Amino acid sequence: MKSDVIIIGSGAAGLMCALQAGLRGRSVVLLDHAKKLAEKIRISGGGHCNFTNINTKPENFISENPHFCRSALARYTPNDFIALLQKHNIGFHEKTLGQLFCDDESEVIIAMLRTECDAAGVKRFMNCEVEEIKHTPYTEDAGIGKKAKFYVGTSRGEFNAASLVIATGGLSIPKTGATPFGYHVAEQFGIPITKLKPGLVPLTFSPEEWKPYADLTGVSFPAIVTTGRQSFREDLLVTHRGLSGPVILQASSYWQPGSALHINLLPDCDMTVLLDENKTSKKLLSNYLTQWFPKSFSDVWCEQNKTFENKPLNQYNDKQRKAIAEQLHDWQVMPSGTMGYAKAEVTCGGIDTHALSSKTMECIEVPGLYFIGEVVDVTGWLGGYNFQWAWASGFAAGQAV
Repeated sequence: MKSDVIIIGSGAAGLMCALQAGLRGRSVVLLDHAKKLAEKIRISGGGHCNFTNINTKPENFISENPHFCRSALARYTPNDFIALLQKHNIGFHEKTLGQLFCDDESEVIIAMLRTECDAAGVKRFMNCEVEEIKHTPYTEDAGIGKKAKFYVGTSRGEFNAASLVIATGGLSIPKTGATPFGYHVAEQFGIPITKLKPGLVPLTFSPEEWKPYADLTGVSFPAIVTTGRQSFREDLLVTHRGLSGPVILQASSYWQPGSALHINLLPDCDMTVLLDENKTSKKLLSNYLTQWFPKSFSDVWCEQNKTFENKPLNQYNDKQRKAIAEQLHDWQVMPSGTMGYAKAEVTCGGIDTHALSSKTMECIEVPGLYFIGEVVDVTGWLGGYNFQWAWASGFAAGQAV
């Protein structure tokens, strides 16, 4: 089958690129090895698809080339996607920190994108395994201009087109069908790839070190977590293997193995002042802390802290009270690793953006080849940012192919 554009990957970025190219009158073929369309959209946001964040700005993204995302994000904004939802009468609501979710289940987003693609004449081939990709360089085409051709051999026949878009995602959540396919295509064409690692992922600790906290699974409270120069404030969750919750997922994308996390357990208090005000109290420290934490956590935290003993507040001197306050505002812990790609929401790293046009997502050295979405070295924060990158990068390529 001949077409203008072949897109491999029918997730958020691939669908956006397909419908945009189709609206421009391009003939588009969308290929995917999965049986179901856009499985990551389906499971996102607890089944209600956190489809964007109204606060989106370039600073919410991680990349070795931090300015690369600016162009695409400026040309397709959260309001542009909201307008698409409103066109289809899809209800949505805002949760904390600018996160937008569907009122109904995620399927409404998938159905909307499917409808838009169908209207734009996009031909979809699901359950289609890509077996090989071949490429002929640019040649003069009857004086009209330069044309390249990509040949994609699949389990459902051979396809060829002048433009090939790779929208196959990263390695995160393999149960949704994630594979390293996109990186293999980059390697085939000599496109560099930055270091890959799981992002937005729970952090783990050595079993022996974490044993006292393992029984506290489910304990949650607000905290500020700092790793390197980056700080986040959201809820922290204790798990049987380590720490999770939104604040840990955010920090995980920046955390480097071998470095400590700095956790402010009581970001709304000045514990130096409060402990001084209660220095005559006969209440045990762990019991005093239960006004902020579950007693189970207070007990374990006080028992495990080697800087001081757990005793009544009136038995601490000025120096000890100051040390306790410092520990509460800067609890330092050393993760041993992460829960890996199986539990990661995104893949950090990817196709080196120095090899791509920030305006079109096209490879500079391989004209006609495009990379969009998660496979690219642009990773958003938790809270709808990665979907916005998918929409924006898909739109950018869709306007160029």
